[in-house]
Amino acid sequence: MQQEIRFATFNAYNLGPPGVKLYDNLAPLTTEEYEAKVNWTAQQLDLLDADVIGFQEVFSQAVLDRVLERTQRYRGAHHAGFDPDPNCERLTPSVALVSRLPLAGPAVAYPNFPVGVTLPPDSRDGDRFARPVLHVQVILPDQSRADVLVVHLKSRRPDYRNGDSGDDPLLYAMANLRSLIRRGTEAVALRVLLCALWRDARRPRIVLGDFNDVADSVTTSIVLGAGVGGQPGAETADCMFDSKQIQLRQDQLCYLGYTKIHEGHFMTIDHILVSEEWHPASPNAIGEVLEVIYLNDHLLQQRAEVSDHGQVLARLRLYGA
Repeated sequence: MQQEIRFATFNAYNLGPPGVKLYDNLAPLTTEEYEAKVNWTAQQLDLLDADVIGFQEVFSQAVLDRVLERTQRYRGAHHAGFDPDPNCERLTPSVALVSRLPLAGPAVAYPNFPVGVTLPPDSRDGDRFARPVLHVQVILPDQSRADVLVVHLKSRRPDYRNGDSGDDPLLYAMANLRSLIRRGTEAVALRVLLCALWRDARRPRIVLGDFNDVADSVTTSIVLGAGVGGQPGAETADCMFDSKQIQLRQDQLCYLGYTKIHEGHFMTIDHILVSEEWHPASPNAIGEVLEVIYLNDHLLQQRAEVSDHGQVLARLRLYGA
């Protein structure tokens, strides 16, 4: 039985077809730029060599298929994902999942918040995620199943209204607050989804995503369930854990991991979260996190075709016999 399984998260940075305008301030890709981006993404996937990969910023699932065709390791992999809704007021990227492990069934998208979670009344799309969460059941090598969620929470980009700009300090601050409120609300909604999965199925859970915030931020802590008390003997049952924090390999090199450079600041905003089944201190552990690796050398290259995020790879091991 295969004991090591590898999970990764990959923000593909505006992966879309050539000639299509994705944002008002972004020129469409030329044919040459598109070919370079597809080729680099395929090479990076082969370098990752992960069994399951969650993608963010996918504007076209068909383009992701083209990427897979140019890889050496993923030509026969399962691909799950949904294109952005063409009827939406604004074109937004979606997420996707590619797996060399078998899937237990079709993927499910969660565009709407769970009941009871909502943004303030004056918010746009106050009852839904900016990018729907993708849920796939993956069959592990021991034939058990794991719930894998791919997420992309709201960015830190200011949420301006009615033609506002950053010229006014108050309007700029309020625009940043609106972004924070949306990201925080999406974190609450994701937390509720994870709790519901645990109550309904009691399967291992793994979250692959761009959280647009660091691991010890308030928003990420909400998803983790940090500080939540459980029943005696089951204190960790409903919690999630940052795989970097519980990896077996703890040395100085692990602190060099970052996935984003913004205005000269090095940050890790892409994370792989795991449930207690991968925590070595849990009585319900079925495995452990061996190591978390960051592929980020390309962030310093400043090439147009590369992603503006580093990739995160978590090596997990099933205990087995």
